[in-house]
Amino acid sequence: MNATTARIPVRGARLAADITLPDGDPPFPALVIRTPYDRRRHRAEARAWAARGFAAVVQDVRGRHASDGDWHPYRTEAADGAQTLRWVREQRWCDGRVVASGASYAAYCALVTAVGDASCDACGTGPVPGGGPDAVIAAVPALGPAEVAREPSGVERLLARAGWWAAHGDRPGSDPAALDEALADDPRLLEHLPVTRLPDRLGRALPSWPRIWDEHHRDRLTLRARSARIPLLAIGGARDPFAADTLRLWRDWGGPARLLLGPWGHGLTSSPAPEARPGHRLDLGDTAARWARAALSTRPGTDPRGADRRGTDHPAADRRGAVALGGSEHWYPVDGPRAIRAWHFGHPAGLRLLSGGEFHADPDRPVRSDRLDADPYRLDVDADPYPYPYPYPYPYPYPVPDRAVLLTPPLPRPLDLLGPAGTRLRAAADTPAADWFVRLIALDPEGRAEPLALGAERRADPPGRPADFTVPLGYLARRLPAGTRLRLEIAGHHFPAHARNPHTGQNPVTATRLDPSHRSVRTAGSALLLSTGHGRRVDPVQEIRR
Repeated sequence: MNATTARIPVRGARLAADITLPDGDPPFPALVIRTPYDRRRHRAEARAWAARGFAAVVQDVRGRHASDGDWHPYRTEAADGAQTLRWVREQRWCDGRVVASGASYAAYCALVTAVGDASCDACGTGPVPGGGPDAVIAAVPALGPAEVAREPSGVERLLARAGWWAAHGDRPGSDPAALDEALADDPRLLEHLPVTRLPDRLGRALPSWPRIWDEHHRDRLTLRARSARIPLLAIGGARDPFAADTLRLWRDWGGPARLLLGPWGHGLTSSPAPEARPGHRLDLGDTAARWARAALSTRPGTDPRGADRRGTDHPAADRRGAVALGGSEHWYPVDGPRAIRAWHFGHPAGLRLLSGGEFHADPDRPVRSDRLDADPYRLDVDADPYPYPYPYPYPYPYPVPDRAVLLTPPLPRPLDLLGPAGTRLRAAADTPAADWFVRLIALDPEGRAEPLALGAERRADPPGRPADFTVPLGYLARRLPAGTRLRLEIAGHHFPAHARNPHTGQNPVTATRLDPSHRSVRTAGSALLLSTGHGRRVDPVQEIRR
C-alpha cells in the first residue's frame, strides 16, 4: 500500500489530496472524497478502500486546511470536483472508473460533481463537462445551503447552524467546541437579537453567516438529480436531521438508486439510537465497497481515460432500499405495504386533550428544544414566580399554558410504525405569522419520555381565523411495546434548535422585536397520522446489491 500527498490544480487554486494506492499493479478504480473536515481524518478509511482494491483520493476542499483559495461553502464544489475527477482519470494508476463518495457536506461535494449545481453557474464556476463520476455514495447528505439552514417550510435551524458556522465557517481550520465555549461564557447567547449579529457575540468575523439566511431555493440539487443516470447509494439515519433529505434524494435520483436507512444519528453506526439492536449492526465500509464494485461492473464499456461515462440507459425505476425497524432486529423494504392509522383529537381511543386548547406562544419564554418536560405551564417558582405579565394580555385566568398537550391510552399490543407521519391540524393564531411545532413523544409504562418525531410548519393565515394544514413528522421506523402511550405537544417555539418567530411578519433572523402569539387548537378535524405495517423482511446488504 502506497500513500502520497499531491496538490491537484483547479481553477485559481491547488487543492491538497492524500492518495492511497492498493498493493499490486495499477491501474485501479478510484474512490474520491472531497471534505472540509480535514483529509487527514480519513486516512484509516482511505487505507480500508485501498485494501479493497480502490485508489483512494481524499482532498481538502478549497480554502480548508492545506488547500489554497478562499472557503465559500457550497459555491465552488461542482467545478472543483469535476476538475479533480478529470485529474484523477489522467493518472496512470487510475483505470478511468471513479466513485465519488462523502458524508454530510462531503456528500454534497460528491453529488454536485455528478449532477452539477445551478447555483454555481452564476458565479462562473459551473461544472466542467465530462468530469462526472461513474457512481456516487452519499451518506447523511447536506443537500445545499437552504436545506441545512431551514426546515422545508422555511423555519430556521438556529442551534445546528450556529454550531457549524462557529466551528467551520470563514476559517481554514476547525474548532468544534467554539459554540459550546461561547455558550458557557454566555448561556443566553442565542437569545440575543438580531440572529444575524451572532458573530459579534462570538467575538470573531463570520462574513458568510448573514448570507446563509438569504438562500431560500430548496431542491436545486434534487431537481438536477432527476436527470442522473449513474448509480447512487444513499445512506441515512432515522435520527439524522437530514433523514428527509436522504429519502428525497433517493426518490428523485434518475439512475439506479439504493438506500440504507438505519437507527442512527448523523454519525451513522458511530451514533446508534437507543432503539438500535444487534441486527442493525452493519459494516458500512465493506457494504459500500461491495456496492461500488457491483455498480462499476455493470457500467457499459467506454473510453477508460476520461470520456464522459454518464450517458447510460439504466431505467429510472430501478430503486430499492432497506430500513431498520428500531426496537426490533429486522429490516424491511422502504416502500413496503403500509396502512395509515389516525389518532383523532378528542376521541377516547385517540388523543385526549390534557391542556392547551388555548395556549400562549411567548418568545420570551419559548418551549425549549432541549427539554422533554410535559408541564405546559412552565412554572419555575424559584426562577420566576410570575412568568406572565399582569394584567395578562388575554382574558384567561393565570396561568396559561405554553403548548397543547395530548395523550393516547396505553397501547394494548406492540405497534410497528414504519413510513411517513404527520399531524393534521385545525388551528388558529392571532398574529399575521406563526410557526407551529409538533413533537411526538413515547412514554413507557414507567413514564419515561423518548422523542419520536418533530415537525415544523410556518403559516401566514389571517389572524384569528382557523386554518386546516398538516405538519409533516418525517419517516418513522419504530416498534413500540405494549403499554406505551403517545404524547403529542403542539407549540409555537422549539428554541434554541429553531429561531423564534417574531409573529409580526418580519424576517426572524433580522427582527429585533418579538411579540407573543395566542393560539387555539380545535380537536374537531385534527388528528395524528402514522404509517403502520411493514411487509416482508429483507437482508439490507442483499437488498442494495439486487
